[in-house]
Amino acid sequence: MKNLKQKYALSDEGARSMIIASVANIFYNLVLFSPVVLLYFLIKDILGDGLEDKATFYLTGICIWVLLLIVTAMIQYNTCFFSTYKESGVRRITLAEKLRKLPLSFFAKKDCADLTSALMDDAASIEQASSHFIPQFIGSVISTCILSASLFFINWKMALAAVWMLPISLIIVTFSRKVQYKLGKKKSVAAVEMTEKIQECLESVRDLRQNNAQESYFQNVKAKIHEVEKRMLWNELGTGLFVTNAEMLLKFGIATTALVGAMLLKSGEIDVLMFFLFLIIVSRLYDPLMTSLEHFAAIIGLDVNSERLNEILCHKELQGSEELKVNGGDIVFEDVKFSYQDGKKILDGVSFTAKQGEVTALIGPSGSGKTTVSRLAARFWDIDSGKITVGGQDISKVDTETLMSLYSIVFQDVTLFNNTVLENIRIGDKNATDEQVKAAAELANCTEFVENLPDKWNTIIGENGKKLSGGERQRISIARAFLKNAPIILLDEASASLDVENETLIQQSLSKLIKGKTVLVIAHRLRTIQGANKIITIKDGKAWEESEKFFDNPSAGNICNSIAG
Repeated sequence: MKNLKQKYALSDEGARSMIIASVANIFYNLVLFSPVVLLYFLIKDILGDGLEDKATFYLTGICIWVLLLIVTAMIQYNTCFFSTYKESGVRRITLAEKLRKLPLSFFAKKDCADLTSALMDDAASIEQASSHFIPQFIGSVISTCILSASLFFINWKMALAAVWMLPISLIIVTFSRKVQYKLGKKKSVAAVEMTEKIQECLESVRDLRQNNAQESYFQNVKAKIHEVEKRMLWNELGTGLFVTNAEMLLKFGIATTALVGAMLLKSGEIDVLMFFLFLIIVSRLYDPLMTSLEHFAAIIGLDVNSERLNEILCHKELQGSEELKVNGGDIVFEDVKFSYQDGKKILDGVSFTAKQGEVTALIGPSGSGKTTVSRLAARFWDIDSGKITVGGQDISKVDTETLMSLYSIVFQDVTLFNNTVLENIRIGDKNATDEQVKAAAELANCTEFVENLPDKWNTIIGENGKKLSGGERQRISIARAFLKNAPIILLDEASASLDVENETLIQQSLSKLIKGKTVLVIAHRLRTIQGANKIITIKDGKAWEESEKFFDNPSAGNICNSIAG
């Protein structure tokens, strides 16, 4: 059970179902083979002139065989397919739940195309193998071993002539594992790169047309598509070389059985009936295994898919208590050190306090770590060392979803969904009524532009709000924050890319939003932080603190622009 779960990214129920499906295939294959025994006795009675007395026996045997075939076929189909498709749904939901709990450091290594490929393509490959390949292969191998072992009780010399190539064929295909893994890895990488390129092309088609760059860009897309085609051909060739040779070797079993049988028949060790029995057996013995060798190659090729899925399923989660024990809303950084995957230190001993009821501004050069500080405050990542507390509680000990109930975040880059205006704002509080949503929208200065939309509040705004302007999209984001009404506000240059008119509206909305709350704001413009109670300068991984007296200095504007720029 444990090995199956790890090998094919299965749940407990999925692993159990796969075992049951494999057992069902064993019985199905044995039932398929059973007419050979009936045929042997039929020929024996024909040669012995005893057929007339046993006609009822053979008719009954045929009826029983048909009934067993129907029953085992139904069981085999249900266990292989219905259970697999149920498990496929469980797998995708489990992957989605896992992604929901992973730190952002994981997503920094994986882009959207890579994760989409894992959730869709890799999961689909496992699904197909679980329904069509793995149980059938296990069932074929075990049933063939049972039949082969039984032959040795009849005549060991003939049995050896019939089955000597079976283990060799399996070994040949097994040796293809490393080749298939390398080829599969390259194919997977090429497929992800192709998806990325196509996705990028669709997203940037407007800019490509504007700069007359379609032709040159499409050549790159075609190159990625051709690379995938080439990798798939190499993959098929690498698999085919091993599988074809193994299948050809199986055919030698018929020849060796006939040759050894002829020699034993000539020497008088077996009779014609025994010779005939083994010829019938070898003509049927290899059929399940012939198909299963192709299945085996496909199963080996799943190593890459399973590895990619297990990379998600086995990744360390951000865990913590679901109980909040905060006293107030102060955010305290104590000697915080942090680096991303490359090991480069972003923060090297940052300490400061953002007090409840005050606006704390973070300024500094681009790439200094301002955004990182705000993300760490909400535990988007876990720090390397030091301590971050909210209301006196260490956030590393709090479940991330529980912790996020304390935060409203307004990013510079807004993410909207292809849904109505109402539902996009309701993300701030899924239980909010329409009246509460509209009240939050009013505070964010959304009402005027929403009322001018074709369907007003029920207008579908398109993918990522493409039917709205930048200022309108940003105000919907602020309306979410109003609706959530969390005690801590994180603002990441919420108005930096807007025109003066929209920026004024946004600033008015934000001024209402932050009253009486702990506010951490990232800023490049002096205008953004003129009302701040405290300024924290982030530079070279360190933090320097300035009080509100900073603004009493006549040259404060020049100093601030120098630091932030």
